[in-house]
Amino acid sequence: MSNNVATRYWHALDDGRVQCDLCPRFCKLREGQRGMCFVRARENDAVVLTTYGRSSGFCIDPIEKKPLNHFYPSTPVLSFGTAGCNLACKFCQNWDISKSRETDTLSAEASPETIARAAAGTGCRSVAFTYNDPVIFHEYAIDVAKACREQGIHSVAVTAGEVCPEPRTEFYAHMDAANVDLKGFTAEFYRNLCKGSLDAVLDTLKFIRHETSVWLEITTLVIPDANDSDEEIDAECKWIAENLGTDVPLHFSAFHPDWHMRDVPPTPPATLTRARRIAMENGLRYVYVGNVHDESGSSTYCHACGDKLIGRDWYVLTTWNLDESGACTRCGTPVPGHFDAQAGEWGARRVAIDLASFAR
Repeated sequence: MSNNVATRYWHALDDGRVQCDLCPRFCKLREGQRGMCFVRARENDAVVLTTYGRSSGFCIDPIEKKPLNHFYPSTPVLSFGTAGCNLACKFCQNWDISKSRETDTLSAEASPETIARAAAGTGCRSVAFTYNDPVIFHEYAIDVAKACREQGIHSVAVTAGEVCPEPRTEFYAHMDAANVDLKGFTAEFYRNLCKGSLDAVLDTLKFIRHETSVWLEITTLVIPDANDSDEEIDAECKWIAENLGTDVPLHFSAFHPDWHMRDVPPTPPATLTRARRIAMENGLRYVYVGNVHDESGSSTYCHACGDKLIGRDWYVLTTWNLDESGACTRCGTPVPGHFDAQAGEWGARRVAIDLASFAR
């Protein structure tokens, strides 16, 4: 299987360079140059994806780890990523993969069909494109999603949402769920800490919510003295309520010192509790905290009667009070999302997997 495949989203410039049109970075390349993402490059006067069929490894996770709390809870998801990223977040928590400029990072190789067979053969309900942003391996992710759909396997994108409109439309036509990282809520934060665009991400969030059937959840990594003020959190939550609605789950996750921000302390649990309170005061109904042990802040409650519907202790379900239709068993109020008639039983297990036995 060739790792270099042709791509669609680029055009030639008058000065002899070619411009990649996949994401708003619009990298302009001469022959042999790679884009900032590392995996898209100019070859023979065209832009190619250089890592098709290669991964940094495969692992079966609980779906809540993506995090997705309203998409078939406690079911297993086959997770993988590649290398590179189209952002430059100074606080990256997966920097060894997303910032990699070594093809040796991509030690595992698998065709889309092999991945789909592995997911089905191991009992996974979904496949997740994660650890680094699937936007940059657009063609591979779509082919995997197509193969998975033929096997009845769902596809999940864990993404920062920095993508241009035309490829975005194609990409999300093949996805079933997405968790979008809304990394902060000021243009300055995105510019200085991510080298990205807040407006592009907000546009993607509105597109997914209003123009697709993709299940959407949002995650904000809360960083001390960077994006944790009451004012910024309040502005983010107001925007979500007004533009996406109050039923979109929002996750506030704790930062730990990493990459180029090792001098910043971890997020105090009290900060996440405060962020959750602000979100709920803005009318958001399903707000969660992550990367800390907080059973109350990780559980799902009925917005009508207040009953605990799904109790979570880390990734283990402790309570299940949904009926077969996904409604509260106490008052009958429906819960937005995708739920099985019974709770899943995967729990907190994380299992590395070798796909060689599923290859043909």
